[in-house]
Amino acid sequence: MSAAVQADAAAESLPLAGLTVVDLTRVLAGPVCTQMLADLGARVIKVEQPGRGDDARAVGPFIDGVSAYFLSVNRNKESIALDLKDEGDRAIFERLLERADVLIENYRPGTMEKLGYGWDLLHARFPQLVFTSVSGFGQTGPYSGFPAYDMVVQAMSGMMSVTGPEGGGPCRVGVSIGDLGAGLYAVIGTQSALMQRARTGRGSRVDVSMLDCQVALLENAVARYGAEGRVPGALGSRHPAMAPFDVFRAQDGWFVIAVGSDAAFGTLCTLLDIRALASDERFATGRARVTHHAPLKALLEERLASHPRAHWLQLLGDHGIPCGEYQTVAEVVQHPQVAARGMLTQVRTPAGTSLQVAGNPLRTGATHLVRRDPPALDADRESILRDIAAP
Repeated sequence: MSAAVQADAAAESLPLAGLTVVDLTRVLAGPVCTQMLADLGARVIKVEQPGRGDDARAVGPFIDGVSAYFLSVNRNKESIALDLKDEGDRAIFERLLERADVLIENYRPGTMEKLGYGWDLLHARFPQLVFTSVSGFGQTGPYSGFPAYDMVVQAMSGMMSVTGPEGGGPCRVGVSIGDLGAGLYAVIGTQSALMQRARTGRGSRVDVSMLDCQVALLENAVARYGAEGRVPGALGSRHPAMAPFDVFRAQDGWFVIAVGSDAAFGTLCTLLDIRALASDERFATGRARVTHHAPLKALLEERLASHPRAHWLQLLGDHGIPCGEYQTVAEVVQHPQVAARGMLTQVRTPAGTSLQVAGNPLRTGATHLVRRDPPALDADRESILRDIAAP
């Protein structure tokens, strides 16, 4: 049995088995979306620029000359190289669309129209096709045609203004949350459109803006500004509305304590043998503890310095106080809980070298997360052309 046949068989029990996605995305936001759909069983056909492919293929670090960045978000996909300005390749692309359930792209708005594949034309020709577009600012509005990267929308959305140490100036979130958020919202939008199609028989347009997604992810910052009239700012690791809810230093390192109620604070004080803090008027209520967070942290750390963090994690955890060790990436990838949940997986380069990457957090009963390794550029041309030639 060939690897491709094995991959198809492994997908049969997955939630999105039987769906075909034509993937015009590149770099990160779009590929995150299509990888999630592929992980869930959809057949994802990645259409790439001949000779160059996805721009992410040129982004380091590299293993066997292949981008680890690309490898991390393109598993379970097939690749075909097509020039959408070439008549022959356009014919192939259109035959793919005839058999597709979903088309996903993350070009700048207007690009698909210039190529002759705008929503109105495609919907008229392929009325059942779901068309998802991911862009920096969406298909409408005064910024619609502007280019954007993760850093741009993190800055414009206010995300950077609430990240980092207090008074420390603008700070980017340590992962590309602008791209990742948009990719995940695009998954939700695409699946919603598929559910609607199941009722109506017609596809619809899904318009995902990276900036919109960052605003949606501002949690309660927008609500706090509306309620209080004060502009939220960066607070380091502490929570704006709960305390103690922060990173604390024990005898041998950092760990987190997250207390969300007065009762839990009383329990914490009892466990730390500093019961007087619970009745101190500065700390008697949640609001008071937030106001006096600095002296509270100093008093807690004075006590926590008497034992290593493992002691405190055991004691607090055993009594229901949410807590956790502060970890580096090196420690995360070795953590037994991460291993038990299958949150790390292996993909291989075309030369066969394995690379450890983050897994999929959705648990669907599937046992084959990596059915196909990330493809070399145009690796699946022959099999794809055979498929679309079949009646």
